[in-house]
Amino acid sequence: MVIRGKLVGNGSTVNVHVSDGKIDRVEDGPATSGALGGDDVWVTSGICDVQVNGVGGISYKAEDLTVEQAIETTEWMYRRGTARWCPTVTTSSAEDAVNGLKLLADACEQSENAEDSFAGFHVEGPYISSEDGPRGAHPLQHTRDPDWDEFQRYQDAAGGRICIFTLAPERDGALEFIEKASATGVVISIGHSGAPPERIREAVAVGARMSTHLGNGAHAMMPRHPNYIWEQLGSDELWAGIIPDGHHLPPSVLKTFYRGKGKERTCIVSDIASIAGLEPGVYGNTTGDGGVELHENGKISLAGTPYLAGAGLFLDRGIPNMVSFTDATLEDAIDVATSNPARLLGQEDHVGRVEPSQEATLSLFRWAPGQDTLDVVGTIVKGRTVYTAS
Repeated sequence: MVIRGKLVGNGSTVNVHVSDGKIDRVEDGPATSGALGGDDVWVTSGICDVQVNGVGGISYKAEDLTVEQAIETTEWMYRRGTARWCPTVTTSSAEDAVNGLKLLADACEQSENAEDSFAGFHVEGPYISSEDGPRGAHPLQHTRDPDWDEFQRYQDAAGGRICIFTLAPERDGALEFIEKASATGVVISIGHSGAPPERIREAVAVGARMSTHLGNGAHAMMPRHPNYIWEQLGSDELWAGIIPDGHHLPPSVLKTFYRGKGKERTCIVSDIASIAGLEPGVYGNTTGDGGVELHENGKISLAGTPYLAGAGLFLDRGIPNMVSFTDATLEDAIDVATSNPARLLGQEDHVGRVEPSQEATLSLFRWAPGQDTLDVVGTIVKGRTVYTAS
C-alpha cells in the first residue's frame, strides 16, 4: 500500500509505503500509480482523542450498550478522521461502570478496529466533586469518595485497559488513591474538582499528571487569583486537556490556556457526547429532565437552557479552531492531537509520527487556511483503509 500526500510540518509531498501494518519508508518522488491520497492531501499520524463519551446516538456508559454498538462507534469516528481515541465511561453506579468497561473490552476482543483504535479507556468519575458547578452534568447520586477495591474491579473488567482516570483530589482518600493508581501507570487527571490550590499541589506531588477539560466542570464564580484553574494552568507537571469547540472555552481563553501550557503539555480533546454526529434537535432524557439539544453550530445544551451538556464537534473542527483561535500553526494543532496524546499515554514508541517503523495509522485530509473543518479524505489503521471519502 502507498499513501500520497504532503507531510504536515515541512509540506514535502511524499509517498508513504506501508507493509505489514507499519510504515516501511517515506520517499520523495513522483506519484505512485494507485496511491491513496494525492498531491493536495495532507498526511499525518492518526488523530487521537483521549476523551470520547460516545457518538452517533451510542453512549459508552449506557445501561443498554451492546458490544455491536461499541464496535459501530468506530465507523463514526473514522469518518471524521479520528483514528484512535479513548472511550470514556463517566460517573455511574459501580455495576453500570463495570458492565460498560466489560463491554468495551469485549469489543476489543471481537473487533480488530476496536482493538487497534481504542487507545485505552478513560474513566471520568465517579470520584468527583458533589458540588453544583464542578460536578457538571454528572449525576449527584453516584459521586463518591475513591475506593481502591472498586477501581480494581473496574480495571479487571476493562482487561487492564484503563489508561486515564479523572477524579477530584479534594475527596477523602484521593491522595492515597492517586499515589497507588499512578504507580500502576494510569494517568491520573484532575477534573470536576473544586479543590483549593494547596490540594492541587499535593495531588501533583503524589502523581497527578493531567487536567481534564481545563476550565470546564468548574464553579461559575470563584476567587479571582488563588483558584484551582490558575493552579493547574501554572503547574508544569500537569498536561492540560482542552476542548477547542468554541463553546466550552471562548477563543481568548483557549489562546491563553495554550500559551500558558505551551504545545508540549497540551492535548486537545473533543469530549463529544453520544448525540454527536446526529442531526440537530432535542434528544431524550440523557442528562436533564428536559433532554439535551444539539444545535446547528454543534453546541450541546440542556434543552431550553444555556447550560452545556457535552460537546458535539469532533477534532476535524477542533484542529482548525486551534489555528484560528490561538498561535498554533497547522503543525502545532496536529501535534496536540497526534504526537502529544501518544506521549501522554506512553505510546510514542509505535504511534504519533509519520516515520519508518511506526504503525501505519494515519489521517488524510484537505485543508487550507480559513476552512473551519478538515475535509477528511481517508483514515488508515495499522495499514487497513477503514474509511475513504466518496
